[in-house]
Amino acid sequence: MRFLLHILTCFLCIYSTYGQRSIATTLAKLNSNSVPYIQAETLNNSDDFVLLDARTQTEFQVSHLKDALWVGHKKNRLKEILLQFTDKNTPMVVYCSIGVRSEKLGEKLMAKGYSKVYNLYGGIFLWKNLGLAVYDPQGQETNKVHAYNKHWGSFLTNADKIY
Repeated sequence: MRFLLHILTCFLCIYSTYGQRSIATTLAKLNSNSVPYIQAETLNNSDDFVLLDARTQTEFQVSHLKDALWVGHKKNRLKEILLQFTDKNTPMVVYCSIGVRSEKLGEKLMAKGYSKVYNLYGGIFLWKNLGLAVYDPQGQETNKVHAYNKHWGSFLTNADKIY
């Protein structure tokens, strides 16, 4: 009986810790900080960056940051996109749902010699959680954001979640 009580206690501790996840703790765990972060507030106050979306095309079609270009993550259009930006000092911001896939894209850009690459801290989820605008394919502001799946969608708190 005592053993069963210990197991139950451990399970409850693990479960409660799981429920206290945050974007910050997840990024600290999954990212290596190989691409410098840019904060949403800084990006929102500037038009000086090319925005590259590392999410799937399905996610991008639900909503994206204004004027963002879809690159993708696994099967991406990176070569095609980079033909438009031959100046390797072009300031670029990569983003995804929270910033994990975009770090990988940022690493690829840096490996190709791009020197001003930044990863949007918290991705489109934190952007929207802060009340900042996202746009549909017609360029209209929307409250919809693709939440990727239920697990990752738990980080999105200020949008209509689409799966």
